[in-house]
Amino acid sequence: MSLHQAVLRLLLLGKRLELPPPPPKPLPPQRLLPLIEAVAPAHKAFDERAVFAGHRYRSGFWAIYLMSALAVLCAVMPLALGWDSRSHALHPFAGLWAVAEVCTIAVVSGIYWRGHRRDWQGEWLRTRTTAELTWYLPLVAPLVDFAGGSGEGSWYRRVFDPGPHLPATDEVAMLCARNDALARRILEAAWSDPEFVSSYARWSIDILLGQRHYHQRIAAIQHALLHRVHRVNGWLFGLTALGAMLHLWVHTLWLTLVTTFFPALGASLHGALAQSESYRLEATSERLAADLQAAIERIRSALDTAMRAAVPDAPASVEPIKESIKAAIALILEEHQDWQMLVRPHHLPLG
Repeated sequence: MSLHQAVLRLLLLGKRLELPPPPPKPLPPQRLLPLIEAVAPAHKAFDERAVFAGHRYRSGFWAIYLMSALAVLCAVMPLALGWDSRSHALHPFAGLWAVAEVCTIAVVSGIYWRGHRRDWQGEWLRTRTTAELTWYLPLVAPLVDFAGGSGEGSWYRRVFDPGPHLPATDEVAMLCARNDALARRILEAAWSDPEFVSSYARWSIDILLGQRHYHQRIAAIQHALLHRVHRVNGWLFGLTALGAMLHLWVHTLWLTLVTTFFPALGASLHGALAQSESYRLEATSERLAADLQAAIERIRSALDTAMRAAVPDAPASVEPIKESIKAAIALILEEHQDWQMLVRPHHLPLG
């Protein structure tokens, strides 16, 4: 478990998330199984890289914020414990707190320097984009026109070009080139097969249902996280105010600890929350879940119309299905680009 996952679990301890049950596992058409199996190893490798890069980046900025508050605690602890007094028995060890403070600041600086130099954020965005585009390749393949021979570039560009939502990744283009002949062979005359048309449409719906559930979960988690951190910060700053007032009558160094460390911890939590864009992620995921439901309804409507047609494999009846699935994939790609634009301004450095 990464640091940011551990912090998230700690902050959401005891919080119950209201989520609908997960949808059933999507069942792909038989025609697409060889392509899915061919793409699976590459997707697994890309996804593992993306997961590692995401954990590293998010754990990095959570560590920076939380350890900054820890440095404040190390600075004030000798005063609170009374070790700064020469008459205290443990006065010779007071310098250990200073050493701990310096070490904490050094670790924060090291994380900042390494994350900025190695571009942890950029690596996360690039690998996540590649993993996402690889995952949807079998879904995009039936929309590609393979009749004209081998094309150039990725299947996304051949389906959606021109379009502003096409992130360029060499890995995806190379994967498309390696599987171009296979996809052309297994998808030959696929759209004239009513069984493939219906199973492909239903598979697309099931994939979109899974994505909708994922974004519902993200929205619920971010909402709960925002609520919990705001509540914790309310208590921290409330206790700080109480400690400041008690200073008028009670003179104890422990109140100094409260009025120094608590606001530092509250500011660190607020800063990490702002860095993670929790509020905007919640709003974006809620909107995308609604948009995905609308896309699902359009595919269902097109499929029902085709099934009621006298010739369900005719071009006139399958074209609305193809267009509705194409629009749903375009929606996912555009939202992925919006996510990139949302995250990109927040580099690892503080602020």
